[in-house]
Amino acid sequence: MLIYKYMIKEFYSTTEVANIFKVSRITVFNWIKRGTIKATKIGRNYVVPHSSIVEKLGHTIGDEKKAEIENTISKAIKEYEQTFRKLGKE
Repeated sequence: MLIYKYMIKEFYSTTEVANIFKVSRITVFNWIKRGTIKATKIGRNYVVPHSSIVEKLGHTIGDEKKAEIENTISKAIKEYEQTFRKLGKE
């Protein structure tokens, strides 16, 4: 069971994100720079939307991940269709 230490709000500061993930702010800035986590720059600061934090935590799957999973499943079905059919009969 996940216990939320923070009140759920629409946007979080980089300091709050660092505290949530138990990493440094530098790590959060690197995630933003690499696109690992989405953020919007407001003035000199970044804010991270709640949905991006949830996705990073793995509670939801983004569109890119869904597409990747679907492609992997399609590939497996094409390569192992006969084996899956035999396993299904057992």
